Amino acid sequence: MNARKRIKRLAVAITGGTVLVFGVALLVLPGPAFLVIPAGLGILAVEFEWPKRWLVKVRDWVQRKRS
Repeated sequence: MNARKRIKRLAVAITGGTVLVFGVALLVLPGPAFLVIPAGLGILAVEFEWPKRWLVKVRDWVQRKRS
């Protein structure tokens, strides 16, 4: 893995991880946790596979709740 790819992966991990942790904190603090958590997962999904699976599960859960 070259240096540019590592830097991009690290930047995505830090940014997405920070947004995700902030979203989890919003579960107990006042704020839109259910908007921030998927945003953090979306950022992480750019470089990692596990958030993509979580986003699919969340999307399926929301669709089941709507019907």
